[in-house]
Amino acid sequence: MSDQHPIHAEPSPLAGQTVLMNFGNGPIEVHIEDWWDRVYGHSWMVADASLAARGYAIRAGLARLPLDNEVLFGHVAGLGNLVHVSEITTAEAVLR
Repeated sequence: MSDQHPIHAEPSPLAGQTVLMNFGNGPIEVHIEDWWDRVYGHSWMVADASLAARGYAIRAGLARLPLDNEVLFGHVAGLGNLVHVSEITTAEAVLR
């Protein structure tokens, strides 16, 4: 984590959980690490060196997601992804 101060002082209630979200083609499992800013120390909006943040910026614009910092960092099939809280279709952990 960066030495900057994160926006969220507390971990996300979803940190460590696997949740379902919809990227537009049906539900996908996402393992949530924590708020993006708690993982990286700053807003995703200034993370121009991050491919995940760039991809999210494009997707957020196309999907008209809120442009705020209610963004989680998680993994889909082992790859890092950003997810806006409004995209989560269930806040319950996915049971395996």
